[in-house]
Amino acid sequence: MFKGRHVLLMDNKGRISIPSRYREVLQERQDRLLVLTNYDKYILAFPQSEWVKVEGKLAEQAIFRKEFRKFQRFLISGVEECPLDRQGRILIPPTLREYARLTREVTLAGAVRCFEIWDRQAFETHWQDLEAQDFEEVLHELMV
Repeated sequence: MFKGRHVLLMDNKGRISIPSRYREVLQERQDRLLVLTNYDKYILAFPQSEWVKVEGKLAEQAIFRKEFRKFQRFLISGVEECPLDRQGRILIPPTLREYARLTREVTLAGAVRCFEIWDRQAFETHWQDLEAQDFEEVLHELMV
């Protein structure tokens, strides 16, 4: 399970070091490959074993539903497979760095089965919006 937030520095080549807590999750799953894709102005990062499940769900959908095809086109066309190097880093491809408007400082945010990669400032702005939300109904649904 991916949880917590981590602020990292991206190097000039677009590499980030995956935090040790996240690497442990990947090692438990025997995943050395992350599948990255664009989503809502940030990047979703899935272990390959989780991404296979996402692809399976997508393959089950009715391909002639226009809104579904648009979503699938957006999500799948952004996919990049990013192996972890020996130092536990991944290279974020330029297309995804541009999409998420990543600067040198990035935030990794756990999202249970995957994690998100944000530009740090964009995440902090988003976090302020989250703090103003009332999640009582969502919490109630989870606890029932």
